[in-house]
Amino acid sequence: RNKDFQEVTLEKDGETVLRFAAAYGFRNIQNMVLKLKKGKFLYHFVEVLACPGGCLNGKGQAQTEDGKPDKALLNQMEEVYAAIPVRLPETNMHVQKMYQDWLEGMDSKKVQETLHTKYSAVNQTASNLDIKW
Repeated sequence: RNKDFQEVTLEKDGETVLRFAAAYGFRNIQNMVLKLKKGKFLYHFVEVLACPGGCLNGKGQAQTEDGKPDKALLNQMEEVYAAIPVRLPETNMHVQKMYQDWLEGMDSKKVQETLHTKYSAVNQTASNLDIKW
């Protein structure tokens, strides 16, 4: 949608299984909260960062000697990151070996216990600390 709001979906057999989003900067965070309040929030997981551009533009990044952001280095870092090929984890021989040696196979009980989790509802109570957007 914009540089600071990105969406990704996980699909299996043509069906959307999970929806992810990354919202960077307060404007995008506020828009996300408003959608949540209106019941129009489609995402299962969201990464929220206050810095526009995410942490790549945060204070802990590469700077010139006078303390200003080093745009050239930041662009170079983004290009290197974008050039990394995307591969499915299950095609990695180290992941396959981990499943075989440590997790006792792909569909083992140990896989379920180690890599899966269960969520349960939490009763929410109103407090003076609730934030009103």
